[in-house]
Amino acid sequence: MKKLTSPKKEYSSLITDISFLLEQGRRQAYRAVNAILVGTYWEIGKRIVEFEQNGKEKAEYGSALLDNLSKDLKLKCGKGFSRRNILDMRRFYQIYPKWQTVSAELSWSHYVELLSIDQPLERSFYERQCIGERWSVRELSRQMGSSLFHRLALSRVLNSQKKDNLSKNMEM
Repeated sequence: MKKLTSPKKEYSSLITDISFLLEQGRRQAYRAVNAILVGTYWEIGKRIVEFEQNGKEKAEYGSALLDNLSKDLKLKCGKGFSRRNILDMRRFYQIYPKWQTVSAELSWSHYVELLSIDQPLERSFYERQCIGERWSVRELSRQMGSSLFHRLALSRVLNSQKKDNLSKNMEM
């Protein structure tokens, strides 16, 4: 015989199922919009660099181009085109000139934080940690501020020195 469940329990289950579906859909939409935004900013950076270089190996540019772009794009397209943001888009393309090296798992805000790191090895470390540990932008900023990369590097050097000293002592 089939067990009867109360209508309240079934209704509660329906609410839970719908809530789960909605949250899942929102997350997927956020990821899709973010991936498109990161790609768009990469393309904008590429166009700026190509315009600056005008077919040359290196650019001969001044800040006037970026100032004018900021002013004109704000008028035409609205928010999101401060001089700082345009510089970030440009630098984003310069640091990641191959689109295939850009992770869809990181948001534009993650990349803006990563752009502040000058050393490629350190930047790559934090990028991999962000992806592997699913760090929020706030957590990335916190870890960068606490110099996680340098602390781990120093720890490895010290451990290596200890092992070398231990090996030398055992040989004696």
